[in-house]
Amino acid sequence: MTVAVIIFGLCMAGLVGWLVRQSLSIEPWLATDAGPELASHAVRSEQRLRLTLAVIVAVVTSLFGLFISAYLIRMEVADWRPLPEPTLLWINTAVLVLCSVSLQWAAWSARRSGSPALAPALLIGGVLSLVFVVGQYVVWQQLAALGYYLASNPASSFFYLLTGMHVLHLLGGMVAWARVTAGFFGRADQERVRIGVEMCAIYWHFLLAVWLVVFALFLYT
Repeated sequence: MTVAVIIFGLCMAGLVGWLVRQSLSIEPWLATDAGPELASHAVRSEQRLRLTLAVIVAVVTSLFGLFISAYLIRMEVADWRPLPEPTLLWINTAVLVLCSVSLQWAAWSARRSGSPALAPALLIGGVLSLVFVVGQYVVWQQLAALGYYLASNPASSFFYLLTGMHVLHLLGGMVAWARVTAGFFGRADQERVRIGVEMCAIYWHFLLAVWLVVFALFLYT
């Protein structure tokens, strides 16, 4: 058990380190076409947004780290009854992977002025995110139909807690996605759209990484 907790901690620490570096990396030359003063303002604005995202990533990782550590410790007690893994969880995982790929595609497109791929990439990422949320709800319904409710046993309580928290953070990201998408179709400043799309892509990569850790935890415990 101690080894599992240590391995998990090292994996999450590596994940957070990589994502924070991605969140804090700045490419100031991307805004130089607007003039030195406006470019400097754009860089400062991007720095604030990236720092905010880095803090969010660190906090959410700590939160899930605490929950998963508690999961690993609690499962050693005799009343632990593992849940079945519905096939739909695999499909939901594939959908979330496609969400992450789509938003990365959107981020690449946003860096190229006037790229026609940005609109479909953004919309596909949003639609697939909603599909993932609906899919998770269906999984909860399937487990409830089998008699695995929130308070049935500690394993089911942790399952609903971890998957529910993940969905809540995804819905929070959907708010940011909606604002970025509305700004794009509302002809907002191109630089603001680029920054927003890149922040969404990084956040979705983070949510995918968290989900893969949580899903692996369910599969192997």
